[in-house]
Amino acid sequence: MTESSPSLSAEQDRSAVLALALLRGAVAAGLGLGSVTVVVLALWISAPASDSSPGSALHAAAGLWLLAHGAELTRAHTLSGVPAPVGIVPLLLAVVPVWLVHRAARDVLVPDEGHPAPSARGAFGMVVGGYLLVGAVAAYYVRGGSLSVQLPSLLFPSAVVVAGSAAAGVWTASGRPIGPPPSWAPVSLHEALARSRFRERAGTVWRAAAAGVAVLLGGGALLVAVALVWHAHPAQRSFVQLSGDWSGRVAVLLLALVLVPNAAVWGAAYGLGPGFALGTASTVTPLAFSGRPAIPGFPLLAAVPAEGPGTVLNWSAGAVPVAAGVTVAWFTVRRAAPPDAGREDAWGPWGTALVAALAAVGCGAGTAVLAAAAGGPLGTRALAEFGPVWWLTGAAALVWTALVGVPGALLLRAWRLRERDGDGEEAAYVAGDPGVAAAGKTAVPVPVPEPSSGDASRESGGGGRRWWRRSGGRDGGGIGGGGAGGGAGEEAAGPVPGDEPAPRRTPAAASLPAGAAPGPVPPAAHSPARGEDEGVAPYDFLPTGPWRERTARPEEAGPSGSA
Repeated sequence: MTESSPSLSAEQDRSAVLALALLRGAVAAGLGLGSVTVVVLALWISAPASDSSPGSALHAAAGLWLLAHGAELTRAHTLSGVPAPVGIVPLLLAVVPVWLVHRAARDVLVPDEGHPAPSARGAFGMVVGGYLLVGAVAAYYVRGGSLSVQLPSLLFPSAVVVAGSAAAGVWTASGRPIGPPPSWAPVSLHEALARSRFRERAGTVWRAAAAGVAVLLGGGALLVAVALVWHAHPAQRSFVQLSGDWSGRVAVLLLALVLVPNAAVWGAAYGLGPGFALGTASTVTPLAFSGRPAIPGFPLLAAVPAEGPGTVLNWSAGAVPVAAGVTVAWFTVRRAAPPDAGREDAWGPWGTALVAALAAVGCGAGTAVLAAAAGGPLGTRALAEFGPVWWLTGAAALVWTALVGVPGALLLRAWRLRERDGDGEEAAYVAGDPGVAAAGKTAVPVPVPEPSSGDASRESGGGGRRWWRRSGGRDGGGIGGGGAGGGAGEEAAGPVPGDEPAPRRTPAAASLPAGAAPGPVPPAAHSPARGEDEGVAPYDFLPTGPWRERTARPEEAGPSGSA
């Protein structure tokens, strides 16, 4: 029946592939939810005196999983009795769902043996649909518990995060292409994406922006680590006060670990200048720590600097955005003026500046997104604002990287091209002078041997030092009578009758049959005899060719004494 209806079989196979993509999306969501649930249940079981039920632990696990996607939760049970929002996303925990969705969308487009691969749009829609279906079930489950989710946050940013991760997976499976744009896009955009230079510069913008964001995060993490070491005693005291048993301390430690990327973003915002808020009435910047802070007891918050105006140590945090700007400039010049390319292959100054400026824009946008996720409300009154302000942090990252990255890229480009031009001029100078050799980067003159008395007598007699003419010489293969190993005083235009030494037989010549003309002798056979001048003339290194074999024979040599 399948063989008689191939179109129906293909249609069923395509439907099965799409159903498998939907299942992959649901499995990815289940893996993320299950991993969080296992950790929460392990902590609940290990607690010696827990007043909550297993259902409360499962509600907390589902709420944490939704919080990792950017959803805003509401804490019902508080000391004041007023529900308090929880909007800070643990960034390390958010890596898990992003990676799972990305991998699911990427693997769907890898066809199994004997089955067709779905289209990119079909894979994207099915994976996102399956994942969001599990997310909707989890949101319904936590409804009415101690941690409930606010419905608008399920659409933005939670659904946007899932869709973006799935789109990145489809793009990766397709080979990370740049283009073609949609059919409704302008013609100029189609033409621009068709150019290889545009694609190269777009990739450079992306890499430079990502490198700038990475340096900002690394610098922020370094600032937090130094501050924690500086305030080690307060951090240890807050860690001990939060819990009395080992299970509670493990829970505090895990919470601190998943919030380490958040602390790195806070440190980057501090180095950029806008700083971060510790409540609605307090702001921490390198210039000053002002206001009345509302600081909960937590080990990472013990790294906050002391209140009052900033000192030189606080101002030194400005090295972090400077390093990010230098990184943007370096990644731009790596493509603008690569080491193995000539001046004609390098980008122009305007193109280099434009790419560096666009990379600064991308760095500012990425920093703003991370700052928005790293901060958020923790309450309704004093803790309604907690963390960096995303638009101020993004604008500061843009300004810093543009002010440092654009001039830095232009200066690095000019320096590379100038150094290359200097090397080219020196190479041309060395190549153009036959009496100069290159020793490293210094031109060293090579001495040319003076003509001997024999040369002078022959030149006065009309013999001339004409090394371009070929005559018979010793060993059957000398150039101008001198050979490859002959002295400088043996050059002559031709053999002189009665003044020719007897030919010296070499082992190679002795093995030839009688009457055979000797051929060219290898260079190793031209060892200078005792008493010969061992000076080396520049023309001794001329290449040999077929004319050498012909003129090496005495009967084919030119007339003797020809001038």
